[in-house]
Amino acid sequence: MTLGPMAYPLAVIIFALVATAPFSVTDALAVMNGAIFGPVMGSVVNAVGLVFAALGGYALALRTAHLLELGKRIEHLPHWIKRYRVGSPAFLLALRVIPGLGGTLATQSAAAFRVPLFVHVWTMCAIAVPICTLLAIFGDRASAAVHTYYEAHKPHMSIHMPRPLRNFFHHASPRPKSS
Repeated sequence: MTLGPMAYPLAVIIFALVATAPFSVTDALAVMNGAIFGPVMGSVVNAVGLVFAALGGYALALRTAHLLELGKRIEHLPHWIKRYRVGSPAFLLALRVIPGLGGTLATQSAAAFRVPLFVHVWTMCAIAVPICTLLAIFGDRASAAVHTYYEAHKPHMSIHMPRPLRNFFHHASPRPKSS
């Protein structure tokens, strides 16, 4: 079964839903999009998904920002981040480079301090789009390398293997019977 033109919007929706969740790691999806759609369209799917994830994450964070006790978390941030005004674009950008917790904390901070939605979206995309683009390129190149390796090292089937099994492993259509 092939999804045809529905593959792109479906991939964007899945990427956006996963990236919207707090503490989510979308690296595997970014790699997968590159492997499935190629480096250019995989990067486009990732970028569009990130914009929707930024919008959804902000909306979710407006309701949940109080749960993380941001004041305590901000106190424990490294000095190089605390030197920026909380909620400023520089603060959000610096916070987003911290793996794992940084993205969620930046989204929660943006919502809690009522940072304009546009500022939240561009600061998220400024960090995440280049990373996801590199991951999409990696996914494309890794899948190409695996395919090349398989083609060069595919098993040679014995002539004693029954034809249905040989066809199954080689993905070949059965030969027509001669009369």
